[in-house]
Parts: sequence; structure tokens; C-alpha cells
Amino acid sequence: MARPASYEGVVLTAPFSTAYQRYSQDTAHFWIATALRGALRSAGLKPAELDGFSVSSFTLFPDTAVGLTQHLGLTPRWLDHIPMGGASAGVAVRRAARAIQAGDADYIACVAGDTNHIDSFRQLLSSFSRFAMDASYPYGYGGPNASFALLTDRYMHEYGATRSDFGRICVAQRANALKNPNAVMKKPLTLDQYLSARPIADPIALFDCVMPCAGAEAFLVMSQDSAEKRGLPYATLSAAIERHNAHPDDPIQLRGGWTLDVDTLWDQAGCGPQDMDLVQTYDDYPVISMMQIEDLGFCAKGRAADFLRDKDMTTTGDFPHNTSGGQLSGGQAGAAGGFIGMVEAIRQVTGQANDTQVPDAKRALVSGFGMINFDRGLCSSATVLETGMRA
Repeated sequence: MARPASYEGVVLTAPFSTAYQRYSQDTAHFWIATALRGALRSAGLKPAELDGFSVSSFTLFPDTAVGLTQHLGLTPRWLDHIPMGGASAGVAVRRAARAIQAGDADYIACVAGDTNHIDSFRQLLSSFSRFAMDASYPYGYGGPNASFALLTDRYMHEYGATRSDFGRICVAQRANALKNPNAVMKKPLTLDQYLSARPIADPIALFDCVMPCAGAEAFLVMSQDSAEKRGLPYATLSAAIERHNAHPDDPIQLRGGWTLDVDTLWDQAGCGPQDMDLVQTYDDYPVISMMQIEDLGFCAKGRAADFLRDKDMTTTGDFPHNTSGGQLSGGQAGAAGGFIGMVEAIRQVTGQANDTQVPDAKRALVSGFGMINFDRGLCSSATVLETGMRA
């Protein structure tokens, strides 16, 4: 396959996160609007200047990005709706960058957000997909915990990973989250607490699971010239990949679509895994973070547990990972969970991460995974960001 054209001249800027709430009376529309307003204000842009809009949300129904344009008073000439869960940010960036290069838009807002009412998660699971409605939910298979329990059990059996190996990821992310004022989890977590937590779906226990909440994330994509004229700190996009329904014949998912495009990613970026100053993986369960670390070339398949055992994954460590706490400790605001890593990576390489800042961070990998339609995640994405202009 020919090497894709570069993303030269396209930048990411104006990262914005709302404070997360465990439950909310507000709609997804409110949360998305709040994040959009925050990103536009930080860039000094008026809504009328925004001519591109990309939206990811689960609880926006019955609206989509189209309906939101009327709710929010926007008139974009480029519009995208990306219902890809944890892979959404990488896909949004890739497509928005090409739109900027093609001249289809000058300023694109990429926003993800969801609300969380008392009954939101049950309703989402019951109608998540036709597979869920016909083949899972009616038989008591109540969502991703059971799917990931099977996957985690097989991974442990196949590769020898232990619950302590998964626990180290969770404990490190909790330490990072304690530095993030927007995170839901506010108490320290020890490995003993992780190991003794109540079971959810064997071998998954309480701290292997994300906490559903309400919130939103946003950033802007524009040309480098536009960002510099406005004096905005920005990250450059070195590489981006996406893949859907990869390896459908695998009896159980132990790898993702990254394996099909990893060489393209690093070839386009002009660097390799060893050159990353921080890594942001999609982390609805720790086993998925291990899969991404393997499939994106940081170690051989099945060796992530060994690779991470001697690594410090906190913001001051030798392998900074999910530096804002990720979803496992930051919270999962629906589709916004797929944006946490991207927004944090923009902050990191532009020197705006405040208490979670990795010293002298210049390059970041952001990886996404989403949409367990039935028995496996269908969507994967990855991007490499680099420092363009720092704050």
C-alpha cells in the first residue's frame, strides 16, 4: 500500500474538558454545547466563524450532528457524525485534517459528549445495536462487562498475564487522576485494594470497570497558518490510521485493527514507539490497554504484562500512560471517553497540562478502540501528535 499523504499544515488546538459529573439532569446537547463554547472561547473564535463540525455521542438520540446545528445556531459547510465510541477522536482528527487540507473548511470543532441520567446506561445497552437487541440483551447479557470478562480470561490463559498486571495499570492511572481536577475518582487506589475489590464478571472486578458519568471534550482543527495568526499553542498531526471490523475470523478478540496499519502509522510519523514521550490508550478495561501497547509495536504480542512490570506509568515515570487518569479513574462520559486521550495529548505536547504535565513532552501516541457490537470491538484508530507551538 502506498504511503498516505502527510498531514502537513494541519494542527490541533484549543483543547477543552468539562468537569465530569456522576449523574446529570442535563441533556447531551447541553454538555456538547458547553465543551464547544469552551474550545471556541479559548481560540477567540465566534460560532459564526466555525464552518466545520464533527460530533460523537451516544445519548444525543434522536438528534445527530445535523440536529445539533439547529440547536446550537451553527451553519457549517462541512459536517461529520462519528458514532464510533472509543475510536471516535482518532477518526474525527483524521477526517477533519483532510477536510482542512482540501479547503472544505477552515475551522473544525471536534466534540464528544454524553449525559448520564439514573437510567441512561441501561437504556443505552438495551438498544446499542441490532446484535444487542436481538442476541444479547434479551438473554441477560447486560453490556460490555461480560464480553470483556471472556476476553480478559482468554488473554490471561493465552499469555500468562495476572490480575496484578492489570492492577498496576489501574493504580498508576488513579495516581494520575488525583492530579486532574476534572476526574471523577478522588481517592488513592492501592494494588491490594484493586485485588480485593468485589467481583463483577470473573475475572473482572470493580476497578477494572469504568465509571459512567456525564461530560464532554472538545478541540479545534485548523491550518497551521490560522493557529499562528491567532497566537494559539498547537499540536501537529504526524500520522493517523483507522480500521473497522478487523480480523473477523478470530474466534475471540486478542488483537485489533492497529495490527493492519501499524507500519503505515510509524512510517508516516517518521519515528517509532520508542520515540513517544507519553502514550494515551483507550482504557475501558485494562486488558484493552495491553492489547494496544502490543499491537502498536511497543512490545511483542502477549508481552505487555512483562513490558509494563518494570515501567512507571505515572506522569513523572519512564512510561507515562493515560496521564489524566484515563477513563478508569477519570470517568467515562460516553463517547467523550474516546476523546480523553486526544484532548490530554494536545495539552501535553503544547505544555498546557498543568498538574499532569509530563516534563518536556514533545511526542504522543493516542490510540482508540470502540463499538462492541456483539462479541468484539469493531473500530480502532491511532494518531501521533507532536509539539508545534507551545503555550
